[in-house]
Amino acid sequence: MTVTAEATSVAEQLVLTERHGHVLVVRMNRPRQRNALNFALRQALRNAFDEFEADPELRCAVLTGEGAAFCAGGDLKEMAAGNLSIPAEEWGLLLGSKGRLVKPVIAAVNGFALAGGFRLAQDCDLCLAADHATFGITEVKRGRGAPWAAPLISMLPKRIMMELLLTGEPVSAARAYEVGLVNAVVPAEELLAAAIAMATTIATNAPLSVQAAKQTVELSTEVGRSQAVQSADWLYERVYTSEDAQEGPRAFAEKRDPVWSGR
Repeated sequence: MTVTAEATSVAEQLVLTERHGHVLVVRMNRPRQRNALNFALRQALRNAFDEFEADPELRCAVLTGEGAAFCAGGDLKEMAAGNLSIPAEEWGLLLGSKGRLVKPVIAAVNGFALAGGFRLAQDCDLCLAADHATFGITEVKRGRGAPWAAPLISMLPKRIMMELLLTGEPVSAARAYEVGLVNAVVPAEELLAAAIAMATTIATNAPLSVQAAKQTVELSTEVGRSQAVQSADWLYERVYTSEDAQEGPRAFAEKRDPVWSGR
């Protein structure tokens, strides 16, 4: 497999990207600050994921951090210097400038995922964690808030969500797996390879089918059962009528791998 490495042109390489076939690995690159989210890093992330979304050759992304942390949250020094009160809208736009992506993203949590770092892991579609990683919504310890945590109610039991928000105490990767916050816990040295392997599995599937599947899961957490079924039928109409819907069965019959066009 050919791998190329490059840095975004924003903010002195605060985000590094690598291509692994149809998979993009995005690395937050402020290791000395535990990848704390200052303005420049937030903007660099938006740019990287906008480019990912726009590139037809890229089908799945992996988000991770350089150094010992995934992301320690907002840059408290920058917040203090700016007397931050209510965060601006751009704080909530991390995975692209629209705040959400059509393509799937896997979080590869390689260390602390605290506050805004927890949010990044939450916003990704899937999450793998190193065995030493920890997750915490620590805003109560700094007099701040976490309104972005509201969607956790569709991911976690009510009392687990309450514990995370009220205590501010981090939980281990093992505990996060037990409560359904992460998909798998792996040895630290195997984390990135495991995330890329999962992303590659996703990327080998029909792109339109993958995108519709992601949207189906998302809308199913927001509407009732009957509406979800009706909406899913509408989402998959494009899939059924696509060129790829004919290519899949044809490739199976011809005993070869499918060649997806995304059309």
